[in-house]
Amino acid sequence: MRPFGPLLLLMIATALLPATAAAQGPVFLREEFNDLANWRPVTFPKIREHTRYTVETLGQESVLRAESQASASAVVYRSPYSVYDYPRLRWKWRVDNVYKKGNARTREGDDYPLRIYVLFEYDPEKASVIERAKYGLLKALYGEYPPHSALNYIWANREDEGGILANVYAADAKMIVLQRGARNLGRWIVEERNVLEDYRRAFGADPPARATIGIMNDSDNTKEASVAYVGFIEVYK
Repeated sequence: MRPFGPLLLLMIATALLPATAAAQGPVFLREEFNDLANWRPVTFPKIREHTRYTVETLGQESVLRAESQASASAVVYRSPYSVYDYPRLRWKWRVDNVYKKGNARTREGDDYPLRIYVLFEYDPEKASVIERAKYGLLKALYGEYPPHSALNYIWANREDEGGILANVYAADAKMIVLQRGARNLGRWIVEERNVLEDYRRAFGADPPARATIGIMNDSDNTKEASVAYVGFIEVYK
């Protein structure tokens, strides 16, 4: 049993990303995975087996392949951006199998063959007294502020999982179920989301301005294996 889930540890790890200027123009990011130069690997303490992220060619298309075998790790885009300037997120994903023991409502089942993260930076200038005390303690422990909150767009394992769910490890993370179970396994699916609208619906408040994109396939709880793909990912106005 892990004291912290990969999501919470990922939120802490992404706090170490450097600040960079936002891109000019209507599109901040259009990643077609010709390589992983713009993506930073993130691993977690006490989880020895890491998910394998590679660039492959399927047909004539270059894609990200995420293979998990009783493992957990992530890749995170190196440059943060403003969700108010670029609120829309679009990507194409494919999952070849889900986890039989997967269950978004339990710690033992908190694994997903694929999830796309939006991790929001903590802003001390807009924090309450209680938040400043909480994040001050976390900064003392880890050396940096962890992110304020996170949205997870997930491919859920079970047919009965849907809507917006609370993450079982991190209270400040919400799981938004977009695909579930076996109904679309092996098929490419294009998703398009308005991150501002999703955040307001999930948290009942406006998000912090700056965020970072992450991708993860994890199976360290269920001890199962899966293969999933991302064809492209785009952040735009």
